[in-house]
Amino acid sequence: MGDSSGDQNPGDGEVPRHEVTLDAFEIDATTVTNADFARFVDATGYRTEAETFGFSAVFHLAVAADPGDIMGQADGTPWWFGVQGADWAHPGGPLSDVDGLADHPVTHVSWNDAVAYCDWAGRRLPTEAEWEYAARGGVDGAKYPWGDAEVNDGGWRANIWQGAFPRENTLDDGWLTTAPVRTFEPNGFGLWQPVGNVWEWCQDWFDPGWYGRSPAASPAGPEAGAMRILRGGSYLCHISYCNRYRNSARSSNTPDSSMGNAGFRTVAA
Repeated sequence: MGDSSGDQNPGDGEVPRHEVTLDAFEIDATTVTNADFARFVDATGYRTEAETFGFSAVFHLAVAADPGDIMGQADGTPWWFGVQGADWAHPGGPLSDVDGLADHPVTHVSWNDAVAYCDWAGRRLPTEAEWEYAARGGVDGAKYPWGDAEVNDGGWRANIWQGAFPRENTLDDGWLTTAPVRTFEPNGFGLWQPVGNVWEWCQDWFDPGWYGRSPAASPAGPEAGAMRILRGGSYLCHISYCNRYRNSARSSNTPDSSMGNAGFRTVAA
C-alpha cells in the first residue's frame, strides 16, 4: 500500500509504502448504481441523511434548483453549493431527477447511508486496504489501475476534469458529472472505474499517520476517529487542484456528509 510515484498530497498520509496481507474477499465490479439504490429504498423506505437534513452539496455547474433553494457557497471551496432538495434522486437539486441515469453511480449518500445499504444487502464497505488492492488490479506499484500511463495517454481512461477547473470543462472524456458505471475499461481484476467518476466510501476511520503503525495483516483502520476514508477521486479531480485519481490517494469526510461526487461499492468476505 501507499504512494510510489512521489505525487502524494501532504497531510493525506499516503506514505510510508508498506506491505499488507489480506484475507480473500469479493468486491463489486462497479459502484452501486441509482437503480441498485432505488431497489433498496423501495424495499425499506429508507431516507438518506441528505433527505433528512433537507440539503446536500452540489457542484456549481450541476445545480438544478430555483435561486431560493441555493443556500450559498462552501467556505474555501466556492464551487460547491449547499442546495435544498438535493439528494440521491435529485442530484442537481429539486429541478433534477435520475431518469436516464439508472446505470450511473448513486451519489449524495453519506457513509452512514452506505452502511445502511450494506446491512440490507448482506455486505459491507471495503477496508481501504481491500479497496487499494482491488483498485490496483494486479499491477503492483503502479500509479493508476492500468499502470503508469497518464489518464489521457492514447484516449481517456477515467472520468476526471478537463479544462480550467472549476469554470471550464471541455468534456473531452464525454462527461460533466457522472458517467455510467461501465464506462472506459475495467482493470485487471474486472473492476470498472475505481479511479475517477465518484469517490468511494471505505470502512475505515481516517488518520494521516496510520500507515506508520498499521498492522500488516488485514488492517481495518484506527479504532476511532472523526472522518471516514474516501478513495479513488471523482469527475472533479484535476492535476491543478486534486490529483487524487490514483491508486494510493486518500481523502476523508465526516460520516454524515453527502455530496454529488461520492458513492460506494460493497464487499463480502
